[in-house]
Amino acid sequence: MFDVQPMELVVLGTVALLVIPPKDLPKAMRVAGYWVGRARGVARQFRSGFDAMVRESELAELQKQWAEENARIMAQHPMPAIAQTEPEPPAPAALEADAAAPSDAPAMVEQPAIRDLAADGETATPKPKRKPRAKPVPPA
Repeated sequence: MFDVQPMELVVLGTVALLVIPPKDLPKAMRVAGYWVGRARGVARQFRSGFDAMVRESELAELQKQWAEENARIMAQHPMPAIAQTEPEPPAPAALEADAAAPSDAPAMVEQPAIRDLAADGETATPKPKRKPRAKPVPPA
């Protein structure tokens, strides 16, 4: 886009030293860098938007080609007609027989064992055992 040669940079630096006092030069360079960054960001956004538009147009063109090719193939090889018959609904007696039939596997194989905690001398929530505190060593 903008091609800046090294000699042009030297000329710009010399002019900047002559026009801008040395104490304001760092601030001027920061402002120039800020605006160059903003210009690059705008150019990047423009380029990405343009690339997205190109991709969308290519995708639309590919979809159009695919539709034409699909139509050509379907014209060459037509699908056989499939008989559109609806299956007969099941008889009400068959539905009642299915609902009354038990399932093959039982829901629960055996009863779980239930213990009485009070009879075993345990509490419902056992308290955690604490470690004894270490005694502080007196200074010598």
